[in-house]
Formats: sequence, C-alpha cells, structure tokens
Amino acid sequence: MPANLPAEAKAAWLKVMEAKTPEEKLRAMEEFLSAVPKHKGTEKLVKHIRRRMAELRRELQERREKARAVRGGGGTRLYVAKEGDVQVAVVGPPMSGKTALLRCLTNTHLEPDELPFSTVEPIPSMFVEDGVYVQLVKTPSLVLDQSSDLNTVTLATVRNADAVMLVVDASNNATLLHRIMQFFEDEGIYLTPPTNYVKIERKGLGGVQIVGSGKIVGGTLSDVKKLLHEYGIYHAVVHIEGSVSLDEVEEALYLDKMYKPTIVIMSKVDLYQVNREVEEFFTKAGVKYYKTDLRRCNLDRRRLLEDILQSTGRIRVFTKPVHSKWYVEKPIVVKAGSTVGDVAAMIHSSLAETFKYAVVWRRDQYPNWPKRVGRDYVLSDNDVVEIHA
Repeated sequence: MPANLPAEAKAAWLKVMEAKTPEEKLRAMEEFLSAVPKHKGTEKLVKHIRRRMAELRRELQERREKARAVRGGGGTRLYVAKEGDVQVAVVGPPMSGKTALLRCLTNTHLEPDELPFSTVEPIPSMFVEDGVYVQLVKTPSLVLDQSSDLNTVTLATVRNADAVMLVVDASNNATLLHRIMQFFEDEGIYLTPPTNYVKIERKGLGGVQIVGSGKIVGGTLSDVKKLLHEYGIYHAVVHIEGSVSLDEVEEALYLDKMYKPTIVIMSKVDLYQVNREVEEFFTKAGVKYYKTDLRRCNLDRRRLLEDILQSTGRIRVFTKPVHSKWYVEKPIVVKAGSTVGDVAAMIHSSLAETFKYAVVWRRDQYPNWPKRVGRDYVLSDNDVVEIHA
C-alpha cells in the first residue's frame, strides 16, 4: 500500500474510520477514492477499497431484501448469519471437493457443481459431532487470475467466520497454495499465523503507544506518532509483532488485518500422489491438514472437531443439574479461559447472582473425583459443572 498520500486523501480516510453506518462509510470511501492519485503505487490500495465498497453495497442490498425469502430471486447473500457453536468458511479452487466435504460431514444433499464457478453465494450446512454444532459455509470458488464478484462474497464470508477450511486436491502444487495465501493476505486475511503484524486501535486518551514484542525497522515511536497525526489520529495503541516498516504501519490504517485459523483438507488422494512440497509447506506454516478421499468420507470426525475447537480457542463445558444423576450431553462451547462464573451467567443471570459454589468433574472421570470450586475457577475442555445457588 502506498505512503505519502496527499493531505486531502488522509483527511478523507479519517472520515471513513469515523463513519458509524454502512451508508456513511460508503460515502466516505467514495470521497477518499476521488482524492487518491491514480498511479502504479496506488493500484493495490484502490483495488482493496473498491472491493470493500462492493461488500458494503451488497450488505445494504441485503438489508433492503431482508423480508424476501433467503434463496428467493433478486440478489446474492454476502455472508451467512452465524448459527451453532462455531462458524467455519469452506474455501478453495474450483472442483477441489468443497461440496464433497459438506456431503461427508453434514446431512446436506447438495450436488457438485456441473460447471466451475456455478456457486455464486455462500451455502450453509451443519456438522454435528459430540454435541457441538459447527456451521460449515461453502463459499464460491476462488478466482485467482482476475477480479471477480465471487471473490467479494468469499472474502466477506471468511471475515465473518471463526475459522477456515481450505479444500485443495492432491494434484495441486505449492505454487498454487502460495497464490491462495497471497490472495487472502492482499486483502488483510492471514490463513497462517502472521510473523509480521500491525494492528491499530484508536483510543479516546493516552496518546500514541506501541505494544507487543515487535519492532519498527527504519523508524521510531516519534515517526509513528507523526504518521498517525497526519491522519488526525492522536490517541491509539499500535500492536506490533515481528519486524515492520513505517509503510506497513500506514497500511494497517487502510487494511483491517485479521488471522483466521485454518485447517486444510487435501482431497482426491485416491487419484493423485500428494506433492511432498505441499506437505512441507503446511508443516512449516504450522497448519493442520488432512489427506482424504472425500468420496469414501474417510475423515476422522472427532479429530477434526478437536482441531476446530483448539484452533479457535474454544472448549466444551458440560452442565449437570443438581438433582440429576448424569450431565447434559449437549455441551456449552465457551472461550478457553472461561470461569465457572462465566458459565453460570450464560445459563441465567440469576444463577450468577445467587451462586454459592460449584462441583467440577473431568468428563472422563465422571462421576468419580469431584472437586468443589468457586466462581473464579478456570474451566478446562470436557469439564462437567454442577452449579449450586
């Protein structure tokens, strides 16, 4: 993304950041684009802003059509409202096996596309395992060679999701995978843990502060302050990981970067030999992957669920009514680090207010070895909780 934009463009971008509604943001982006000089150095920025504007226009269109049937005529959904415990976006190149994955894991009767790029809107289905409901949302196939409205839908779905399943077939090479990763990174979405990362949080007070374990290459805190002041930002926390330049700090103002935990499904291993470079690519990137024949549906469902929960930082907590001999089989899915008090509040506010103590078991030890705990006790995955009030 470019540095040294004219003052008029920087002032216009401040209006974008301060916009409260999609309508306001869209108008501010239009004003910003009109102030951005058009040359080679701004191509990436202009492309990104235009894509975000397309998402906003679709969002506004969806609001106008909300009363219509979900799959009725007129308009394409930009993303799917979250249902269940976790939402996972299913992405990949054409004919890679996205539909086969949904047929394998869910009760959907969706048929594979007869032609590439036939899917034009996100399609939800539900993967249920061990009482956990994982909403899988199939997205349109990635278009890597050119700009496409299908990419706008896919990117919006991924931003809305908690995690990603990237489906590729065993014939794909490492070059294609690099292109896929780069496609998302260009839009501020990391499918692998980022090593160099900047995020800027605007504040009401406190000046400009830099936090994190990273460092600025070729610049200082004073340079960062000067840069943000040019955009009318005088109070902010700048999170930095790794080594970043001032250009990357400025880029973070325009690009809301995010990391989406990703699990790779490598399909068609019955037809192709998996490229060793591909396996090395995912191993080095720290991405979990499965090699499978989706036609035979030989995926380990329980292991897949465990990986989804772990990668998204979630745990299962099973509740036991006081006068029951057994716990409820449908768990409550909460963020790792949640306490007994957090779970009590989720069940009912009055339970949290009248809380006295709780009894906790490990699920694999139930009903033996109970432990009496207080509201601040931090729960672990597969804990069983009996709350007394």
